[in-house]
Amino acid sequence: MSGILDSVNQRTQLVGQNRLELLLFRLNSRQRFGINVFKVREVLQCPPLTSIPKLNALVRGVAHIRGQTISVIDLAMATGGKPIEDLQNGFIVIAEYNRSVQGFLVGSVERIINTNWDAIMPPPKGAGSASYLTAVTEVEGELIEILDVEKILNEISPLNTDVSKEITDNVDVGTNTEKIIFIADDSSVARNQVKKALSTLGLEIEMAKNGLEALNRLKEIASETGDVTDRVALIVSDIEMPEMDGYTLTAEIKNTPELHRLQVILHTSLSGVFNQAMVSKVGADDFIAKFHPDELAGAVQKWLLTDLKQ
Repeated sequence: MSGILDSVNQRTQLVGQNRLELLLFRLNSRQRFGINVFKVREVLQCPPLTSIPKLNALVRGVAHIRGQTISVIDLAMATGGKPIEDLQNGFIVIAEYNRSVQGFLVGSVERIINTNWDAIMPPPKGAGSASYLTAVTEVEGELIEILDVEKILNEISPLNTDVSKEITDNVDVGTNTEKIIFIADDSSVARNQVKKALSTLGLEIEMAKNGLEALNRLKEIASETGDVTDRVALIVSDIEMPEMDGYTLTAEIKNTPELHRLQVILHTSLSGVFNQAMVSKVGADDFIAKFHPDELAGAVQKWLLTDLKQ
């Protein structure tokens, strides 16, 4: 176990085309879950937790770790299960999502596996909108569930998706009002957050659940027009997505003649350990850390106007 805990920080810098590493853990049962190591800052035995009045019921307390106070969320409770009772033998996965650091209380931590995004599949259709899964994969004949952490965090502390009046009063997208803004994100919560923020620009929105679905749809549009930019103004894409991640999607767009003029904004919760070199390598036009509606709307407007000048 100590080898796993010691190696997490050393391996969080991994970014490869359509590759990822998953830290496997359990909650209260035999079911195993996974979290992208790239989002993990540290894993440690659960320290003493301090209870604070009026905390959300899913927050078991706060921990003081390396000079920082971190809220600790019980992932078992957050996904509708029973609370993790044995805190002394539990672990905290400290991760960074959406510009903030959280601690996720889990029952046990197992190991790190190396896999490809094309081995990560969307959750079963029968899971329904209430499911907390964003993807699944198979390891040694066993299903590994990847949780929609953005949905969990939004239920605990909903993000503001309203674009400020200063931005909306000065919206200028030129002649691009007849074009589509394409959104690719595997989290239904994140897709709707982006859609709500960008709807203030008065543009048509089309969405995809992952990079492969987005790429196929963009190629379909391009086959009708000859160049995708005749219909699509730009794409706002998450990085972590099943079947095809945002880096690979960007590279495919930039390497496909009928798609390569499309502006790509990578919009991701991978904020703290973001690899600028990788974004440049695949040819993305911009990167924005989730989630600030004014920054997102401002960036989209900027690239729409830039496109008009080209």
